[in-house]
Amino acid sequence: MTNLFDLTGKRALVTGGGRGLGLGMAEGLAQAGAKVVILGSSDAVLKAAEDLRAKGLDVTGLQGDLNDRQGIPAVFDKAVELLGGGIDILLNNAGVQRRNHCEDFTLEDWDTVINVNLNAVFVLCQLAGRKMIAQGGGKIINLASMLSFFGGFTVPAYAASKGGVAQLTKALSNEWAGKNIQVNAIAPGYMATEMNTALIHDEGRNKEILGRIPAGRWGTPEDMAGLAVFLASPASNYINGAVIPVDGGYLAK
Repeated sequence: MTNLFDLTGKRALVTGGGRGLGLGMAEGLAQAGAKVVILGSSDAVLKAAEDLRAKGLDVTGLQGDLNDRQGIPAVFDKAVELLGGGIDILLNNAGVQRRNHCEDFTLEDWDTVINVNLNAVFVLCQLAGRKMIAQGGGKIINLASMLSFFGGFTVPAYAASKGGVAQLTKALSNEWAGKNIQVNAIAPGYMATEMNTALIHDEGRNKEILGRIPAGRWGTPEDMAGLAVFLASPASNYINGAVIPVDGGYLAK
């Protein structure tokens, strides 16, 4: 049974892998045996990779800007080179957030969020998909959100981007499932990460959120690792186009 979750010999790219949820999932993939490249926008990703290597894991850091659409193919090619010439697992975790009331939300912020959270995801899926079709298969895991299901407050661009990620995941799955590429998404619930600092420190919203989570706590990066390994492994070979919540029961209440 443990062989179902063995990623030995698999090559994975994790975007936004230098911190938070991405780092937790990247570590999980590496612990399961995968060779991992973590991509981040700052040199912090290099330190994160160094720390994981100190634990005996095969992880390399790579800097790249996913807001620069024209530069994404070169970053992807570098990641594939670092992985030894191929890619078996793509985990699109990188994301940005901007907050403002809808009537005041700037087009500049809108473009930034959509570029990183949705456009870059499509470009990377397309690049990885071509490789995986040629190789005979692969796994793509996108990061959706609770806001793939509802709209939130003061985050119109984020909600739009994550709704798009959920639908993109299904569209890609429809075309690629028959080519032995499983495309699925994870929808994290309310996670105790840097992106949610404002919510955590908002006493009213924090109480409201915790009141709806049956598990009674915010999630952590470690809560994400198991599902990431599952979706990257042979155990999920007949799961296609799913958007799976990791939310402590939030959606069920």
